[in-house]
Amino acid sequence: MTPHLGKGRARPTSLASSLAAALALVLSLVLLLPSVTAPATAATPLTVSQAIGQQTGATQTVRGYVVGQPTATNTVVRSSFPNDYALAIADSASQTSTSSMLYVQIPSAFRSQWGLRTNQSLMGKQIDVTGALASYFSHPGMTSTSALALSGGGTTEPPPTGGSSPWDSTYYAPAVGKTGTALRTSLHDIIDDNTKLSYDAVWTALKDTDQDPANSSNVIELYTGRSISKSSNGGSTGNWNREHVWAQSRGGFTTSAGPGTDLHHIRPEDVTVNSIRGNKDFDDGGSAVSGCTDCWTDGDSFEPRDAVKGDVARMLFYMAIRYEGDDGFTDLEMSSTVGTSSSRLGDLETLLAWNAADPVSTFEMRRNDRIHAQWQGNRNPFIDHPEWAAAIWN
Repeated sequence: MTPHLGKGRARPTSLASSLAAALALVLSLVLLLPSVTAPATAATPLTVSQAIGQQTGATQTVRGYVVGQPTATNTVVRSSFPNDYALAIADSASQTSTSSMLYVQIPSAFRSQWGLRTNQSLMGKQIDVTGALASYFSHPGMTSTSALALSGGGTTEPPPTGGSSPWDSTYYAPAVGKTGTALRTSLHDIIDDNTKLSYDAVWTALKDTDQDPANSSNVIELYTGRSISKSSNGGSTGNWNREHVWAQSRGGFTTSAGPGTDLHHIRPEDVTVNSIRGNKDFDDGGSAVSGCTDCWTDGDSFEPRDAVKGDVARMLFYMAIRYEGDDGFTDLEMSSTVGTSSSRLGDLETLLAWNAADPVSTFEMRRNDRIHAQWQGNRNPFIDHPEWAAAIWN
C-alpha cells in the first residue's frame, strides 16, 4: 500500500504542474491580444489636414467640422444647398478656403440624415466620417462613405460659424432648435420692444458702437473701412454721417424713434460714398466706386468691400425680422430681385451667400454686445447665429 499511497501523493503534484503550465500559456496569449486589437478599437480619427495629404484610397475615419456643400472643384456653398449628395468638412468651423476642406460623398442611404439641404442644422457640427480617401469633384475627398456620426455628442465651435452661443440658454431659449416660420416668429418676439433712440442720440451711440479698436478717438466707416475722427461727423465732403443700411425710402420710415434710429443697421459712412449708395439694393458687380476700395455700383445695386459683406447681410436680416408690421412700422421683407421701390430689399440670394462667405468679426460681435448692453437692450440674432438666416430663408 505504501507504493500506492506514494503514487497517490505524486499524482496531484503532476496535475498541478500541468494546470499551472496551461494557465501560464493562456495568460501569455491574453497578454498578447491588446497589441493586436488596440489599433482597431482605439485609433484616433485623422484630422482633415491629414486626410487631404493621404489620398491613397485607404479606408479611414476623419474628424472635422461641416462647413458646406461642394458643388465644384473650387466651390463650396454655405447656404441654398442644391441637394443632399455631399459635405465639405474642415479642421475649423470657420474655414472658408476650399484647399483646406475634404469633400465627402454621401451615399443614398445616408442622405436623409446627413444631407445639408434636408439637415441645415449640421452646419458647424463636428462629425466623424469613415470611407475611402479618394478624390471627389477632382478635389481631395472621401468616397464610398460607410459611416457618419456626430463627434463628442455633436459639439460645435462658437460663433461666427454657428452652433452654440452664450445667450442660448437665456436670451434665445425660446428660439433654439426651431427653423423656418417658427424660428422667425420666436426671434421677432425676442428682439422687438427694444429701447428706441432719438436721431440725435444715434450720433453719440455710433461713436461708442463703431469705435476704432486701434484708436479710441476714431470710428470705422462701414463701406470704406476708413478710420476717421469721431468729431468729423456732419454733412460736408470728407465727413462721416449716418448710413441707413436699410435705406429709409425702401423702408417707409423717417428718422423718428424706431427703425430710422435702430443702431443695428445704422453705421458711420463717408458722406460721398453714402450718397453713391443711396437707396440701392445690394448685389455683386458694377463699376468701381471712387474713394471706396473694393466697392462697386451700378444703376440699381451696390457691392461693399468683401470684409463687410456679411455685416451688411446680417443687418438686413435683423431688420426683416425685427420689423414685421405689428408695431405701427412698415413690414420689412427681403427681396429675391433688385431694382424694386417697395419695402423689400435684396438681393436675398446674394446676401445669403455674403453671410456665409464673410464670418462674423470681433468688431461685429463687440458692436452687438454694446448695442444690447448700453443702447437698445436687444441683439442681432444673425451675428450670434449666422446659420439662422439659411434656416429661415432657404
